Amino acid sequence: MRLLHTSDWHIGRSLHGADLLREQEAVLGGLADVVVGESVDVVVVAGDVYDRAVPSADATAVLDRVVGRLLRAGATVVLTPGNHDSARRLGTFSGLLSVAGLHVRAATDRLDEPVLLRDEHGDVAVYGLPYLEPEIARHELAGGRDAGLARSHEAVLAEAMDRVRADLFLRPGTRSVVLAHAFVGGGVASDSERDICVGGVDLVPAGVFDGVDYVALGHLHRPQTLSPRLRYSGSPLAYSFGEAGQQKQAWLVDLDATGLAGVRPLFLPTPRPLTVLTGTLDELLADPAHTVFEQHFVSARLTDAARPADPMRQLRSRFPHCVHLEWAGGAAGGDGRSYQERLRGRSDIDVAGEFVTHVRGGVGATAAECELLARALGAEAREEAAR
Repeated sequence: MRLLHTSDWHIGRSLHGADLLREQEAVLGGLADVVVGESVDVVVVAGDVYDRAVPSADATAVLDRVVGRLLRAGATVVLTPGNHDSARRLGTFSGLLSVAGLHVRAATDRLDEPVLLRDEHGDVAVYGLPYLEPEIARHELAGGRDAGLARSHEAVLAEAMDRVRADLFLRPGTRSVVLAHAFVGGGVASDSERDICVGGVDLVPAGVFDGVDYVALGHLHRPQTLSPRLRYSGSPLAYSFGEAGQQKQAWLVDLDATGLAGVRPLFLPTPRPLTVLTGTLDELLADPAHTVFEQHFVSARLTDAARPADPMRQLRSRFPHCVHLEWAGGAAGGDGRSYQERLRGRSDIDVAGEFVTHVRGGVGATAAECELLARALGAEAREEAAR
């Protein structure tokens, strides 16, 4: 049996306000061609199907079309909710959808009920663990214990995996796959994931997932291998400029008669690459070397000594998909001193005046504005003293 391990589709996500639905559908819809070309039996999505708990109508329409293409290509689809999804909404009509070949595993109390698939070697049990919010799941999984489980991701996932292994024990000879959405020890985070830390207790030891043939992980957006049987597929698109240049992929997972037979990457296309450009505004607008980036999503880091006037409008005349702008020209103060060092010994009115000069691109506060700032700072000092 061959599985295609994906995760973190985040349908409906934007990039600094730029809609990504077209790019998402291009990549995700193209997986149907992979199903045919690579003879994929099962496509799994390990959480964060949508980018928000209440997705837009356009986002749900994209999912409908993508899943429809996968099913028509001949694949079974198994998906679970992540921390961005609403498990209850995603699980609506799951019983009816399973008849068509779409299996949504969203119920915590049924996480040990696998999707059973069959090939020439026998059964494969696919367990979909929905994202387990510790404060909620520790009571749902407590099994009558008054205090509930410990308030950590490790505790709730350990209990979930104990239930999975107990079910597997009753299915001798059955090969097994688990979908889980978690931050597993050894994984490397990106800056586009939503923090799932609960009181500092977010890491889950890899050993929690012992006893199954393959673990399809979701949550981290960088593809990575924690062990041959424990992997993150990463997101299908880059969702932050920190991922610029990163090759996105899914995993093709083969199971033979005895279990995991092999895993290889399937590299995904990039409809519109992300690029970070650094330089003065004039350099970015004129340098012929930047021609290849004109249709990319662009983050511009301007190094002009003074803040240029209306830089985004000018940048978009050349880079129509410029979505992020940072002015770094005055960030370091020009003398190598730290921010704390530059403030030492200066009055509040001096600092406020410098801020005005900074945001105005070198134009300082007028005498009347300085007087207004002084009155405001004096009022704040009096209020603080009265507390």
